Amino acid sequence: MKYVKLIFLVILLVGCGEADRGKAFITSQEGGITVIDLNSMEVAEQIDVGAGYPRGIGVTDDGKHLITANKADANLSKINYDTKEVENIDVGINPEFVRVYKNQVFVSTEPSSTGKPPAKGEMHHEEDDDDDDDRTPAKVAVVDLNQNKKVREITAGPETEGIEFSEDGSKIIVTNEADNTITIHDFNSGDIVRTIDAGPYGLRPRGIKVSPNGQFYVATLEFSNNFIVLDKNFDYVKTVNTQHDVDEGDMHTGNSPYGVSFSPSGDKLFVAASGGRGNRSSLEVYDGKTFEKINRVKTEEGRRCWHFTFTPDNKDILLACGRSDEVLVIDSESLKIKKRIPVAGIPWGIVTYPKSIGSLDQPN
Repeated sequence: MKYVKLIFLVILLVGCGEADRGKAFITSQEGGITVIDLNSMEVAEQIDVGAGYPRGIGVTDDGKHLITANKADANLSKINYDTKEVENIDVGINPEFVRVYKNQVFVSTEPSSTGKPPAKGEMHHEEDDDDDDDRTPAKVAVVDLNQNKKVREITAGPETEGIEFSEDGSKIIVTNEADNTITIHDFNSGDIVRTIDAGPYGLRPRGIKVSPNGQFYVATLEFSNNFIVLDKNFDYVKTVNTQHDVDEGDMHTGNSPYGVSFSPSGDKLFVAASGGRGNRSSLEVYDGKTFEKINRVKTEEGRRCWHFTFTPDNKDILLACGRSDEVLVIDSESLKIKKRIPVAGIPWGIVTYPKSIGSLDQPN
């Protein structure tokens, strides 16, 4: 009987043990990939992708491979997480935003951008990347992960940025910063089925996100300090200014909205306001239905915070701040900053495995 009780106690203790929270993966523009253990919220390892200026990042549904878009080398890196073996796949000039979807990689490219990544260690400003008036149509490259090669290209607007998919998977939604449009594409053919002129509402579309219930799409307009809301049919709903503060008198935050995501339940919308030159970054919080501002996370010394993700258990938000070389850990309920994790080399993109919702990804 004693042995039975002992075995039962061991099983009970094991069963009550905390589940593995997973890992976060962060690209650094002057480095490779930083891996954060979400159980300890400490840096666990660094991965050299063997490529130049990685920005966009994704993870396959099975978690076996990481994908990075390498701006300087015009390619993707497919990294086997266990062996760290890297395979590079050519995709086109200035690849940036990555989405892994149905065992394919969709990556935005910017052939009309004159901005070139600086040599390692040189000062660089994001705005310098996008000062060209060329209107060369850009491509969204599509890479088949079984074949490890680009299998097709989707023609979008000049300087494509964010990529999203409709809830039913039939449409691809792309933001195009150079001509201030949002293009809606048929998933299978890639043909444009609708073009939305964002110009009347603001300039330089960047992030794009669908709500968990598929009822709304939100696109950030970086140069106008606002975002627009579209309904499920891609019709205009409203424009929201991100500089408006819930606390009167502070207009130094809310500038340059970039990454955007709903909360897992869709009750809130989060917008990473990167701040631009001379301003503080912040994480703006809105009601997910009315889009009224309800809170703001001031990053204090956080600078140029571009992208963020929820943790797989939805308890925390991780915000990558490129110009302060850190990732902020924010409690998703209290919205208090719990920790600042140093990540060198201008951190840009961030995703997790198991996959979770954020400005660069969606859960399976």
